[in-house]
Amino acid sequence: MGILNYNRIEFLKSANEIRQLPPDTGAEVAFGGRSNAGKSSALNAIANIHRLARTSKTPGRTQLINFFQLDPERRFVDLPGYGYAKVPPAIKQHWENLLSEYIAKRQSLKGIIILMDIRHPLMPLDWQMIEWALSFQLPIHILLTKADKLKRGAAKNTLLAVLRELKEYENLVSVQLFSSFSKEGVTEAHEKLDVWLKNDEDHPQ
Repeated sequence: MGILNYNRIEFLKSANEIRQLPPDTGAEVAFGGRSNAGKSSALNAIANIHRLARTSKTPGRTQLINFFQLDPERRFVDLPGYGYAKVPPAIKQHWENLLSEYIAKRQSLKGIIILMDIRHPLMPLDWQMIEWALSFQLPIHILLTKADKLKRGAAKNTLLAVLRELKEYENLVSVQLFSSFSKEGVTEAHEKLDVWLKNDEDHPQ
């Protein structure tokens, strides 16, 4: 049960440079993951909009930071996928610099959703993203995507193994199962997003 109406979200703009970002106000949550982690499908499932984020059979097609607006003060941010993208090294370096600067400087960024294929979690590039975020004390919520590809017991065992690996960071990192296909975990993801995107005016102390 989400407090916010996520199916009202719409595309706002794309950016290839920090100076092209929308004003740094309100609250936003970024979505990042390896190029084959199912990020676009997960965004579409969370928003319950079939083609909010374009999916592709070729990993690594998201080459810009894409902003989607829920309302004037709340945004989703679709980060370039990392790994596997068949692009020149100079472009990969540009992406890495852009992501690093975005995470370091964006005041409205309230948390990062990191998507990992449940069959291949916590790969080296995932750890790099985790370490970037943690270095700025930025909360992380991990979606173990494609959970429908494993039997229930195997999926739960993977979840527990990932939680064990990240136990020392449990104050800043949470993990859940997710499937864009079966919609498993969509409600849980909404609840995390509600917490990160709420304004003080929405929930007075």
